[in-house]
Amino acid sequence: MIKDIRVTMMTTIDDDGTLRSRPMVAQQSEFDGDLWFFTWIDSPKVDEVKEHHQVNLSYAEPDDQNYVSISGTAQIVRDKQKVHELWSEYLATWFPKGKDDPNIGLIRVHVTKAEYWDSPSSAMVHAYGYVKAKLTGEPPNPGDHKKISL
Repeated sequence: MIKDIRVTMMTTIDDDGTLRSRPMVAQQSEFDGDLWFFTWIDSPKVDEVKEHHQVNLSYAEPDDQNYVSISGTAQIVRDKQKVHELWSEYLATWFPKGKDDPNIGLIRVHVTKAEYWDSPSSAMVHAYGYVKAKLTGEPPNPGDHKKISL
């Protein structure tokens, strides 16, 4: 469900315990249990991940009514070979010095749990659900919802 959703909100824990989220883009072709993200090695999120390894990734595709929440353990990785493997020209926008910039790092998120909501997306289905709820007093079926432990 997340394959075609380009941007995720990555939530980390700040040093004072507050939650901080920022948009990130996973860089990989296949999912093997880990998700990979490029980062500046001196960014605050790197310090947050080093201190608190638990992160959340939130994906949303409102047009299709698909929503995914992923919990995982994050780790900072300094591996030039992995940087070269995952690099795409799109990243040059954010890392203009290229894949050999010494300030580039990776965040690997090992997925431990996921939860998703997959609802009907057409306006007609939503209208029917609204009318049915008004007439019967019961909420409409919101679609599939599951929790998954990996």
